[in-house]
Amino acid sequence: MIDIYLTDEQENLIKKDELVKGCWINLTRPSEFEIQKIVKGTDIPRDFISDPLDDDERSRIEKEDDKVLIIVDFPVPVRDESDSAPYDTIPLGIIVTPQYFVTVCLQSNPIVEDFIHDKVRNFFTYKKTRFTLQILYAIARYYLKYLRTIDRRTAMIERELRESMRNKELYDLLSLEKTLVYFTTSLKANNIVMEKMMKQRFLRMYDDDQDLLEDVIIEIKQAIEMSEVHSNILSGMMDAYASVISNNVNVVMKFLTTITIVLSIPTMVASFYGMNVKGIPGVAFPHAFWIPFFVALVLSGITALIFWKKRYF
Repeated sequence: MIDIYLTDEQENLIKKDELVKGCWINLTRPSEFEIQKIVKGTDIPRDFISDPLDDDERSRIEKEDDKVLIIVDFPVPVRDESDSAPYDTIPLGIIVTPQYFVTVCLQSNPIVEDFIHDKVRNFFTYKKTRFTLQILYAIARYYLKYLRTIDRRTAMIERELRESMRNKELYDLLSLEKTLVYFTTSLKANNIVMEKMMKQRFLRMYDDDQDLLEDVIIEIKQAIEMSEVHSNILSGMMDAYASVISNNVNVVMKFLTTITIVLSIPTMVASFYGMNVKGIPGVAFPHAFWIPFFVALVLSGITALIFWKKRYF
């Protein structure tokens, strides 16, 4: 799908039908015909458009003549229930040319949607360097947003694990740790791209742009630190709570075993007095039923008291 936008001087985003100078071309899972149309209309190398459509493409920045390609990973919620991780990362391509600004992605995403729906201030399609940095800043903010969500989810699972004897919570922690591995790997690659932009000046920057790039790098480094901290915490929690779950099961089994022993004493006494043989003590007594009852009650009570003192209950 191809969407073409242009902002006027009042920051109004206008959708266009044809390519115009200073426009923003947003490609979402484009077909081969659409790729060829953009390549022909903008003179952008074809691989600049096709590379970001590879789900495993690494983050990088490169320049060919006067055209710059930036590929960065950004986080997206996973809607496929077969995938154990709640979030994944996919590449987003940003292509900057003297006349056009192009974004390429495998799917519609909230970063681009925020710009389309006027959720970003001071946004102009023809200010290409600033537009690029605004997208990168938005990506860093989304990483931090999802990391905070992971933190809240971890706290919720931790409360459930205190009394749990199931593996479900451990699997939930494992899925969160898998997401953090994705985040950490992608963030470090994005940070390398930002550092190269800072040092090699692929794009012409003014002072305000330089400050914004520094803000992006700070946000990315903060996200990297958060990902690594949460990953270490989750790793330790999984080891600790695996032992907790095992211990909870042992406590329950010890309690059930103790109850079984206490209840088996009346059964054993009743079995002895239920034998159809002569010579059982007290058989001729008029209230013979109460003899085994009280014997069983006393023995069970003594056994229960011993177990209680040993803290088996």
